Amino acid sequence: MTLASDGHTAIIRTEHGLTIAGTRITLYDVMDYVTAQYPAKFIRSLFDLTEEQIDAALSYIETHRAEIEAEYQVVLREAEELRQYYEEQNRERVAQIATLPPPPGLEAAWEKLQASKARHQPQP
Repeated sequence: MTLASDGHTAIIRTEHGLTIAGTRITLYDVMDYVTAQYPAKFIRSLFDLTEEQIDAALSYIETHRAEIEAEYQVVLREAEELRQYYEEQNRERVAQIATLPPPPGLEAAWEKLQASKARHQPQP
């Protein structure tokens, strides 16, 4: 599954899925911003793409929207499963780290960090 642009392949399928040729950026990365309705210029600058690369990606997404959307939903589901897995795996370690005293010489910075965390904690 590729899209030709000036005789070059613009979208290729790699082990990570549909990818913009010459980059490690998948169409699923771009889809996050397309679904949030960010302008093409912003997406282009965010990923440091050429005009041709972003045009090819957006064109491919538009042309194959159903296929890309289905694959994108699988990617999102797998990412959430991984997030939950690692959160569970690291729960005890994170709790242990939270009980450690501040590093020597950084007590003031530590207090500031703890105060900031407390302000950003959801209130019950």
